[in-house]
Amino acid sequence: MGPDGATHQAMEEIAIVRSIPNMKMIVPCDYWETRKATVAAADDPHPNYIRFGREPVPVVTGPDTPFTIGKANTMREGSDLALIACGVMVYEALVAAQELETRGIHARVINMHTLKPLDEEAIARAARECGAIVTAEEHQVHGGLGSAVAEAVVQSHPVPVELVAVHDRFGRSGKQDELMTAFGIKSPDVVRAAERVLARKRAR
Repeated sequence: MGPDGATHQAMEEIAIVRSIPNMKMIVPCDYWETRKATVAAADDPHPNYIRFGREPVPVVTGPDTPFTIGKANTMREGSDLALIACGVMVYEALVAAQELETRGIHARVINMHTLKPLDEEAIARAARECGAIVTAEEHQVHGGLGSAVAEAVVQSHPVPVELVAVHDRFGRSGKQDELMTAFGIKSPDVVRAAERVLARKRAR
């Protein structure tokens, strides 16, 4: 909702919805996943909140890509670090992984389309096998995907974690791509976070 400005940009609702008892929180990454999430939510007897934007986003899944509420999808394998993203940031994470590959860094990309219930098993496995994690979200840094992943990591297999998110700022008017650049949540920002977390991993 870029052109409409801060009053129309909800960058806090993951934190809000995660705190509501029995509520499920889904953040699909593209058209196909949104369609599957809607069908799955309609078939679920529990309340579901589906978060998506208005602007077109790249399609990175297909009609046959599996979708199960609460079960993350690994979009790309890698063992040097894990990029865990949701929503439109899944595409940015994939682009970042391609750039990291040119530098000899193999990044796993995990599409964490469900924020609640969280796929803690996938997170713990990524922590054990990769030893470092970057989260990426189009949301405030407080209480969102990064917070949820960090909560899971400290309880299973503590490793360095870097959070790519909006850092305690209100929105403003602009095109989506311009705002994502201004807020520091584009693929180059994910790459820089990956470099930071790998430095922390090597220093351990």
